[in-house]
Amino acid sequence: MSPKNATPLDSLPVGRLGIIPLSSCKQLGDKVNNYIVKWRKDRDHQEKNNLEFEGYERDSYLVKAQTPRFGSGEAKGILEESVRGDDLYLMVDVCNYSLTYSLSGQVNHMSPDDHFQDLKRIIAAVGGKARRVNVIMPFLYESRQHRRTRRESLDCALALQELISMGVDNIITFEAHDPRVQNAIPLHGFETVSASYQFIKGLFKAEPDLPVDSEHLMVISPDAGGTSRAIYLANVLGVDMGMFYKRRDYSTIVDGRNPIVAHEFLGADVSGKNMIIVDDMISSGDSMLEVAALLKKRGAAKIFMCSTFGLFTNGLEIFDKAYERGDFDRLLTTNLVYQTEELLQKPYYVNCDMSKYVALIIDTLNHDASISKLLNPVERINKLLVKHQRQLKEKNN
Repeated sequence: MSPKNATPLDSLPVGRLGIIPLSSCKQLGDKVNNYIVKWRKDRDHQEKNNLEFEGYERDSYLVKAQTPRFGSGEAKGILEESVRGDDLYLMVDVCNYSLTYSLSGQVNHMSPDDHFQDLKRIIAAVGGKARRVNVIMPFLYESRQHRRTRRESLDCALALQELISMGVDNIITFEAHDPRVQNAIPLHGFETVSASYQFIKGLFKAEPDLPVDSEHLMVISPDAGGTSRAIYLANVLGVDMGMFYKRRDYSTIVDGRNPIVAHEFLGADVSGKNMIIVDDMISSGDSMLEVAALLKKRGAAKIFMCSTFGLFTNGLEIFDKAYERGDFDRLLTTNLVYQTEELLQKPYYVNCDMSKYVALIIDTLNHDASISKLLNPVERINKLLVKHQRQLKEKNN
């Protein structure tokens, strides 16, 4: 799907486009802006000079905004230009721990709570003057606490309701840990987007000789919760899938969760086959690496670990050691959350750039057009698969 054809131009923009990437999401926001600037300069439209298209073609769609802090750690949101009547897209990465601020002379790293508060500050600074406010939050704030099992808070649902009450019209996230959390705001726009196409694209680029058929490839879900994700990818690629389920010790709690006793495998024989392990996030990485090691023990060939969000909360040393042992071959994550330079330099790492995809979504929504085709990448994956199979055939001949 080319960018020119992705956005139907038989509809007027909702309003003058404005993109506000908070400091946590600046790098991704700049890339998204560059794509949209290029597309709109190349795009021919007979109505482009009409009053309704005022500000349609510009050198930048970025709106300058700041969230400065006082010495006490308190903060405020500032917009440096007017956004009256604009169709705004606020971008925030709640997992960007690299940003710091001074708190009574001490250096404090920003937490997800800090980022969420900054998002609300900018929405408050808009003050209801924009025509529409949309929030792009790749990692959904507090989404790991997605259901209540005892007397406990349900922070994600509360956060969604808070954003809606502040005037947000649409919330766009990627691979929500449990999409059912959107039931907290049933009358408003909530989209959870998949990165499946970008994973396949990145994998084929890194492994051009990878055979894709049920004899040579399997998709693995590392736990029961991600089974639907693995089934979807396996069906699109036309290969088998398997899954692990976690046996936990529910009598104890370590770091806020019940420790895993063992991973039990359900699926066909994996010996000699390449494995794609797909999950929504890698936190410490212990679970994913244990699954990879178990597959290797069962005779699996190459192992590719794909995860939308690479948080790496315990660092990269355990991945380096696992790679040296031969437990996995490639690690694929997206640039939707903060990436360290150390990660980007790793020989096993494949960066799946999502900026073009996010730009397509923003450009399409600004025209009030349907994003259904963008949300379902089956057609694009199939085209990629056909191209990959053709190149493999040409190599072998």
